[in-house]
Amino acid sequence: MSPQNEPLFDAVVRIDRLPAGGRSVDVELDAGQREQLAATLKLTSVEHFAAALTVVPLRGGLRARGKLDATIVQPSVVSFEPVTQVIEEEVDRVFLPAERGPTPTPGAEIFVDLEDDDFPDHIDGPEVDLSALLIETLALAIDPYPRLDGESIEDIGLGDQAGESGPFAALSKLKEP
Repeated sequence: MSPQNEPLFDAVVRIDRLPAGGRSVDVELDAGQREQLAATLKLTSVEHFAAALTVVPLRGGLRARGKLDATIVQPSVVSFEPVTQVIEEEVDRVFLPAERGPTPTPGAEIFVDLEDDDFPDHIDGPEVDLSALLIETLALAIDPYPRLDGESIEDIGLGDQAGESGPFAALSKLKEP
């Protein structure tokens, strides 16, 4: 495995060694790991990152449930000042072995219910790396347009020009008598 493909932190669970009652997986990143995560997600910083999961065996795979707590800092989309966001996300994911049934013939229809809330992730092998799940959960919870309280585009003087220089400005001039 090349250094780029190595997980950022260790959260590997072996399905074949998982007790019937399950086990806890607790993750708390140190400063270096948080700095690496911030660079990966293109954030100013990750101030805190901790997760507490309970992993139980399920139909030859496993189910990971728990909570992710993180505090991140990223620049405001308006003023580029630092904006802090506290993230508290529930985690509930099922990992099942890939089905080894007959390979569908080319052109055959396959039904996949994307609306199913319990749509499992497929795994190949005896291990599941939960670090990717936790990073994905954090990435999906990040506010894509962070702003400080009370901040708006008008604060920097661009709000007045937006109506006059938009893509339809020339068309609106043609419409006027």
